[in-house]
Order: sequence, then C-alpha cells, then structure tokens
Amino acid sequence: MSMRPIKTTHFGIQRKIVAAMTTQSWQTVPHIGYSYEPDVTEFMKTVKELNASGKFSAKMTVNTIMLKAITEGLKAAPALNAHIQFNPKLVRGSITQYENIDVSMTWELPTQQMMTIKLKDLGTKSLTELNDYIMDTARRIGNTNFDEAMYSISLDDTLRELKKGKVGLAVKRLIGSKTGKHRVKTLKGKAKKEYEAIPETDRLTKDDLRQGTVCVSNIGSTTRGVPGRVTLLALIPPEVFVMCMGAIQKVPMVKQDENGNDIIVPGQMLPICFVFDHRAVDFDEIVPFINRLEEIFHHPEEMYNW
Repeated sequence: MSMRPIKTTHFGIQRKIVAAMTTQSWQTVPHIGYSYEPDVTEFMKTVKELNASGKFSAKMTVNTIMLKAITEGLKAAPALNAHIQFNPKLVRGSITQYENIDVSMTWELPTQQMMTIKLKDLGTKSLTELNDYIMDTARRIGNTNFDEAMYSISLDDTLRELKKGKVGLAVKRLIGSKTGKHRVKTLKGKAKKEYEAIPETDRLTKDDLRQGTVCVSNIGSTTRGVPGRVTLLALIPPEVFVMCMGAIQKVPMVKQDENGNDIIVPGQMLPICFVFDHRAVDFDEIVPFINRLEEIFHHPEEMYNW
C-alpha cells in the first residue's frame, strides 16, 4: 500500500531559521550532555511560602524563580556565559565571556509556535524586577509580528554574508526566501507602515530575537504531571551552554531519620539537562554552576533576599 499524504506545509521564516541553525549546530559542535536531578522538595515549599508571605505584589512562578536561580548559577560559572569563535581549517579559536547575562528563553506564543526570546541583563535584576520584565515581555509579544521580525534578522544575516564576500551563499538565501512555494510572506504597504509605527517599547524588535549568552528551555511548564527527562539539546553557535528543565516529579528519596538511619520518603525532583560545547567548556567548568544551584535548593530561604 502506498503512503497517502494528508498535508504538506512549506517552511515559514521561523522554521527556516530553526532548520538552518540546528543543522549548523549538529554539523559543527561537539555536544556533551549531563543529566542533573536535584531534590527540590524544600525549594518548592519555600516557593509557596514566599508567594503566601505578601512580600511580592504579583505571584512568582516557578519559571521566574528558576530563571533567577540559573542567573545566580551563571554568576558562579562565568565560563558558561560565553561565545566561541572557531576556525576548524586553521584550528584557531577564541572564547569570549560576558558580564551581562542575556538568557535566550524558549517561549510558547499565542499561536502555539515556539520562539526563543532574549531576556537581557538578568544578572542585575531583583526577583521583582525580573518578574515585571517577564510580564512586560509577554505584553510586547502580543503586539509582535514574528514573521516580520524574523525576516528582518534573516535579511541582516544575508547582508552580513555579502560583506564577507560570500555572494553565492547570500544569493541562495535570497532565492530560497523570495521565490516559488517557499517564498516568505512579509507585510507590505499600509500594513507594514502601521506595524512599524508601533513603538519598539510595545513590541519585540530583532534584537529581542537574536541570540543571548546562554539558552534556557522549560519544557516542564507545558508537560506538568508527565514523567520524563530531556536527554539531548541542540547548541546554537556561538553559545557554549544550553539547558532544559523538565516537569517536577514526585519520587521516592533516601533521607536520614533522627538516628541517622536511611529511610525512604516521598520528595520532589526536578530533571534538568545540561549540554555544552566541548571546544569551549570542560566538565570542571560546570561544577561551580551545579554547586551554586545545590546551595539554593538546600537553602531556599535565600530567595527572600532576592
């Protein structure tokens, strides 16, 4: 029996960019992964207590608090907050660490598409400021035409390739985006003017969609109650570190009673997958990041000072 196709969808601009970047990733980056499964039982209790305390005017989500925790971890492990440049032909490379922590966070759009949004300079923000920033980003997302914004990024990249003398590559990109069934549809005329008239403070710009210094994904926010772990992630050059959180899970844990005897009790575990670029990072440079998260999970009362 022959296969009977039911639908064919040509790549839009978002899928074109994702396909190009992930293809480059797997072709060029030596990925190394590590699975981290911390006990977050006390951490989650403190999150509930924190929200019930009246300290904050708005509810703090686990996602927001974890972003703050991750930022604290990156401060302790600056080697992860970096970009790499590498020429495989000459075997020459460089690693640039950054003071500002710009987190590329995967975000589910109102259209159910996934998009990576750059959250800027998180290392300088208090928990309240971070929460306000995330809520404002969500507001700006609602006013953003992502096809228009992503095409602007793609056009910039194509012009950059032209300046480097890569005329053939630039021409192929233009043909791929502007001809035939694969043509990318962008705003024209009045619609384009009306969209561009929206202040940049009220919508996302191409800078908000460019890469940050690290990438964080939280599949657990969309798979609550589902057991599972992320085991593999694509690193997008020039970033050298990416992580993904799964859904918090109830699991049996070994604890000690008052007499020092091992007992099994129910607890909560947060599965996290780390992946790093082995050209830039070794395992020992991830240890400070994990140790800092362990401090937070074992002493979550420090969140009251965030």
